[in-house]
Amino acid sequence: MRIGLLTEGGYPYVSGDARLWCDRLVRGLEQHEFDIYALSRSERQEDEGWVPLPPQVSRVRTAPLWTAEDDGVVYGRRARRRFAECYGELAASLCHGGRSDASGGPSTSEADRFASALYGLAELARDEGGLVGALRSEVAVRALERACRAPGAPRAARQARVPELLAVAGHLERALRPLSLDWYEDEGLGSVDLCHAASGGPAVLPGLLARHFTGVPLLVTEYGVRLRTHYLTATEAAPAVRVLLTAFHGRLAAEAYGRAAIVTPGNAHARRWQERCGADHDKLRTVYPGMDASDFTEVGEAPECADPDTLVWVGRVEPAKDLVSLLHAFADIRKGEPKTRLRIVGAPVGPEGAAYLGHCKALAAQLFPDEADGPHAVGDNPVSFEERGGPDLPTLADVYAAGSVAVLSSVVEGFPISLIEAMFCGRATVSTDVGAVVEVIGGTGLVVPPRNPRALADACLALLRDPERRARLGAAARARALELFTVEQNISAFHGIYLEIVSRNPVRHIVLDHTGEPLPFAAPAESHVPGSWTERGGRVVARGGPGWAAEPQGRATAPIAAAEGAS
Repeated sequence: MRIGLLTEGGYPYVSGDARLWCDRLVRGLEQHEFDIYALSRSERQEDEGWVPLPPQVSRVRTAPLWTAEDDGVVYGRRARRRFAECYGELAASLCHGGRSDASGGPSTSEADRFASALYGLAELARDEGGLVGALRSEVAVRALERACRAPGAPRAARQARVPELLAVAGHLERALRPLSLDWYEDEGLGSVDLCHAASGGPAVLPGLLARHFTGVPLLVTEYGVRLRTHYLTATEAAPAVRVLLTAFHGRLAAEAYGRAAIVTPGNAHARRWQERCGADHDKLRTVYPGMDASDFTEVGEAPECADPDTLVWVGRVEPAKDLVSLLHAFADIRKGEPKTRLRIVGAPVGPEGAAYLGHCKALAAQLFPDEADGPHAVGDNPVSFEERGGPDLPTLADVYAAGSVAVLSSVVEGFPISLIEAMFCGRATVSTDVGAVVEVIGGTGLVVPPRNPRALADACLALLRDPERRARLGAAARARALELFTVEQNISAFHGIYLEIVSRNPVRHIVLDHTGEPLPFAAPAESHVPGSWTERGGRVVARGGPGWAAEPQGRATAPIAAAEGAS
């Protein structure tokens, strides 16, 4: 079958989110053909280029979300009226405070109102050639203002001033840019068997429109719930902006969950968010991220660890990882087990991470002073700050092999990849109870409350003093990881889901006979064979979108595996 893989800031870009997962999925399902429709986030991301693409990728089409030139489309009076009505309805659906039952999602009437306005704008964009100019017009801002001043609007929205209205209108213009793309015709997304959105947010819009215009079924995968991300990042916005944009992202998430044939959260934590936002329980299939376990086989099967008195922490150095609590916990651990060492392996994330790393190093020097060289020396400090790739820790497997217990001290965590890596290596773990940690560990490690150094220290001491328990938990952790979190498990799950979706959807391309009547069985399932019968030297990239997309220069692309038509 042909899969339309939809990404936003992800695959096939070198610096894309979930790039590795998408690449493994595409390469693992070599029996299928993939068309990639990618939205980029920045010029830098585009300049960095793409990862090498496998032969089953037959088409790549890209469009930027970070810029949009005026499309030059001039609306007539009727088109202007259509735009004002649709945009006004969209704004009104965001300003209505009504809620449904305990699910917390929008009421059915408001969800329908939002969907009607969204698809009305998409149809207008297809008929007129684009929406960019209209979304930036004074008409849009005035429609938003009327909705905010209408009875029933939230108090924060009613108090919105011109700067807040302009900020919201600008965000909506950026978020709705996929509506102006030319991806939704029969030779584009209309030619695929199903659309697979690799994330929520803007990536689902092309899938929703392909379903609306051509009936292509939609699969939505979220390893990090985009609506949750918006809640966490919108705290500094003005109240009116926060209220309106939260409503928009909530309505969009509910629409995506409602229209999707199947929704695949990456863990139970994400699943609870999706159900709270309106996802139907019967549509949800939890599919854990797949990781390559082969790199950790040698360490996982080794009979003993390198140093039974060493704790290992692995991850990105940033405040959310709460290394401060870990260092205070380690001070208590050293009182009980003076030979214990702590190896912190990771790189800082941005300026904030660099500052946090400096603070943690200073705290370690204060908590564990070198008696020979003064109170702030760190030469013989039992805490070491390192990065993977050096002579002592050349590979990630070597990092986990350096200690007997892996520690996670985060206060915020999504899906804890570092824990799974430690489990592949057969290491016992001590973790804070955040995100999907308990779901991943499943009884094969110790879990303590976050921001509780005393509990963290006690759990680590319990494992350091009991080698048999460490070995038993490590073996159980490795068995669990190999059963649930491998690439093979992930690929097998999605292969079954693809077949399930296609089996439940009728053939959309009807062939007529010479009399104009439908011809039964004219398009059997095996009629579409991935690949081509002849050698083709051509390569193709088409960037969609009237007025704000241009041919990329110097991009590596996938070979054509089927006639591209007008793309």
